[in-house]
Amino acid sequence: MKDSHLERLKYPIGHFQAPQSITETHISEWIDVLASLPDTLTALVKHLDDEQLDTPYRPGGWTLRQTIHHMADSHHNSYMRFKWALTEDGPLIKAYDEKAWAELFDSQTAPIELSLLHLRAVHAKLVFLLRGLHRDQLKRIFIHPEDRSKTPLDENIGRYAWHSRHHLAHIGGLMKRKGWAKVQ
Repeated sequence: MKDSHLERLKYPIGHFQAPQSITETHISEWIDVLASLPDTLTALVKHLDDEQLDTPYRPGGWTLRQTIHHMADSHHNSYMRFKWALTEDGPLIKAYDEKAWAELFDSQTAPIELSLLHLRAVHAKLVFLLRGLHRDQLKRIFIHPEDRSKTPLDENIGRYAWHSRHHLAHIGGLMKRKGWAKVQ
């Protein structure tokens, strides 16, 4: 498999790139992506059986089941980061080893309905919170412990809208390649 082909499988929508200047339109569109993710993901995967869910989306990649559970874990952590940044002054967040989490028993075997429900709840709370924030609150930051980078909340909204679309593309791409469902 060519490296460029593997790169397209890893990053089907490309890498996240924050706009030079984040506008109200960006924020509104990104929040809409976050609001729609639970329904979009559920509709995409609801007819998959266990064998399909236990298929990796690319060679050496996670299974669809692991990917769905990862989305719930990651977005839960992101929600906490928003709350910390809104209630503390430039907090140093807690990083987590997403690969190790994906290897845990629950990520490999639990019914996806658990994570679909979790995403529905987390996104309902997150979207409600984000739609109530003022522009100055969106400039609050958190600090990542690995590289000490500072992430403003408006950028983090975009990052998680991208993350949503990124993993939807992983799942939808595999489904299309396997002919499991008509994927748009």
